[in-house]
Amino acid sequence: MCGIVGYFGSKSAKSFLVDGLSKLEYRGYDSAGIAVVNDGKVSIEKHKGRLTNLTDNLGQGKAEGTLGIGHTRWATHGEPSDINSHPHQSSKGDITVVHNGIIENYLELRQWLKGEGYEFVSQTDTEVIPNLIHYYYEGDLFKAVVKATERLEGSYALGVVTGAEPDKLIAVRKDSPLIVGLGQDETFIASDIPAIISYTRDIYLLEDREFVVIGKDGAKILSADGSEIKKDVFKVTWNEDAAEKGGYDSFMLKEINEQPKAIRDTMASRLSMSHDITFGDFKLSKEDLNNIDRIFIVACGTAYNAGLMGRVAIEKLARIPVEVDIASEFRYKDPLVTNKSLVITLSQSGETADTLAVLRDCKKAGAKTLAITNVVGSTISREADDVLYTMAGPEIAVASTKAYTTQVVVMYMMAMYFSELKGLMTKELEKELKEALLLVPEKVQVILDKASEVEEIANLLTDETDVFYLGRGADYALSIEASLKLKEISYIHSEAYAGGELKHGTIALIEEGTKVIALLTQKSLREKMVSNIVEVKARGAEVIAIAYENDVLDESIFDKVIRIPELLNLVSPIVAVVALQLLAYYTARNKGCDIDKPRNLAKSVTVE
Repeated sequence: MCGIVGYFGSKSAKSFLVDGLSKLEYRGYDSAGIAVVNDGKVSIEKHKGRLTNLTDNLGQGKAEGTLGIGHTRWATHGEPSDINSHPHQSSKGDITVVHNGIIENYLELRQWLKGEGYEFVSQTDTEVIPNLIHYYYEGDLFKAVVKATERLEGSYALGVVTGAEPDKLIAVRKDSPLIVGLGQDETFIASDIPAIISYTRDIYLLEDREFVVIGKDGAKILSADGSEIKKDVFKVTWNEDAAEKGGYDSFMLKEINEQPKAIRDTMASRLSMSHDITFGDFKLSKEDLNNIDRIFIVACGTAYNAGLMGRVAIEKLARIPVEVDIASEFRYKDPLVTNKSLVITLSQSGETADTLAVLRDCKKAGAKTLAITNVVGSTISREADDVLYTMAGPEIAVASTKAYTTQVVVMYMMAMYFSELKGLMTKELEKELKEALLLVPEKVQVILDKASEVEEIANLLTDETDVFYLGRGADYALSIEASLKLKEISYIHSEAYAGGELKHGTIALIEEGTKVIALLTQKSLREKMVSNIVEVKARGAEVIAIAYENDVLDESIFDKVIRIPELLNLVSPIVAVVALQLLAYYTARNKGCDIDKPRNLAKSVTVE
């Protein structure tokens, strides 16, 4: 979940390291540090807190040189502190390391290294790495890193330097993302593309256990035995402006407003009124699909919530049983995956550790695997049998918005594709669904243009400690994502419940003044949902409804109504979620929360 960067070239390493870390703070932001090699010495500067705490202490003459590594941290082992910050250094020399991931056997290694005379000052798992490398160091940093990593269990992306070899940077990855940027007389490493997009668009995508040796002649990719690996250069195509705020107060607000374009781009070339749905290289025959007896959708967080929406569409349109699971639970429950299973993994980054582990396990079980991700060249996209990309563009805010809506759009198109293959899709339904999906960007823009109305209603939630969401059918799946958005950026405790479950315990939580947000986009369930709303209203709840523009409602049971454009019921939650994203955003803003960097959270979860 942390972010690492590295540089070797003819310019100031410090300048790039600080700039690169600023682009990776979404990966972690409870401390930051850099290490720069100069005249055979390693100079380290690191501080608890945001990157500004580091930059405020980086005066002239500090950490100067043309070779260096940097780190922005999301704490796993040890509280945020100067001592626990990266880079970490060996107690017996200047082997210096930045690390993203978790070393699972660090306690065992720590005890053994203490017996060898090494001392430890931090609470981190990372500190064993430089000491272990030093133990194996005999004048060749690459060989020492190889030997050390053979003893590491867990996940890691590493950047390693030493003053003894002042013209060398070693990097390696295992289950944590790492890329190599190729510039003019300079080479970079980074956890993600935004860190280097201002400097180069040519990168290497590393696979697990591939080592990078960066020196005066550029970068060489080596296997553990030292043999060179030839790799194709991957060219980044998106614009660097896509990773900037572009005049918005926050990345989250910018990304909410980018959804019409992101959805339109995701449907482009795939969905048209004039031809069947096409997914490029992803093709299934009718025979292949008929051989699938169950679909597993596996993901984490917001991607899991998108999977809940996908299940609604696939089961309704394609009539295939779908199980949606949290990846961290799915891994350990001995799932009934066979060679007749289709396993769909969803991940915005394509690097989510638990989701990647599920993908690998299911491939071993003989299942067909399909990845839905936003990042071209990510690990999950490379390892799945097939991949469908969302076209959301870079998503920087920790709270996902446009990645969620584009994932849902992809799964809705996939549900239609499966339905057509099975011969279940009538021409009338196909036309109706296509028209509705193609209208989604326009309908989303209507909500964005009326954001001030949502902003006003958000004032009602600012001082709340508990908020409840109610929905039925697709609205219940949507309410789970809406609740997550509110709690992760405003820190208000919120829960989502199926309307029909109220009397099975939940209604005990309703008291005078409790805020309840009720979703009413599913007309077939309207009367049932209204009955549930009446029940909470009778217990003193204040109800905010999400309803269509022209719905005739009994105003006596609603305190406020957020009106959204009407659309086909199956598709309308994709539009409704934008109003709910805005509601969470304005509530968090009113509370003065750091919206792009919520406490204790980070964007790309690359550890268990």
